[in-house]
Amino acid sequence: MKLKDLAHSRTGDKGDIINISVIAFDEKNYQTLQKLVTATSVKKFLGEMVLGEVIRYELPNLGAMNFVIHKALRGGVTRSLRLDKHGKTLSSYLLEMPLEIKN
Repeated sequence: MKLKDLAHSRTGDKGDIINISVIAFDEKNYQTLQKLVTATSVKKFLGEMVLGEVIRYELPNLGAMNFVIHKALRGGVTRSLRLDKHGKTLSSYLLEMPLEIKN
C-alpha cells in the first residue's frame, strides 16, 4: 500500500523551507498514518532532496499532519536552479511512499 491510498497532500514554500500537509481521506486511518508517517520516515523517503531537518506537527482535529522540511529547495525560489523551485511536486512524490500495514 502507498500513502496515496490513505491520504492526500498539499504543499507550500517559504525560502528554503517547504511544508507538506498529509491529510487522511478517512479519520479512522489517522492513527495509522501517525504511526507510519514520521519525520524520520519522510526524511528517509525523500532522501537527497532534503538536506535539513524534518519536523512533524500533528493536527488530529483535522486528521492531518504538517511536515516542515528545511533545506529542501536549494536556496529558495529566487536562488534555486531546480525545475521545481516551489517544491510542489514533492507532495505528489511523498504520496508514493510505501506503507507497511501489519494486520
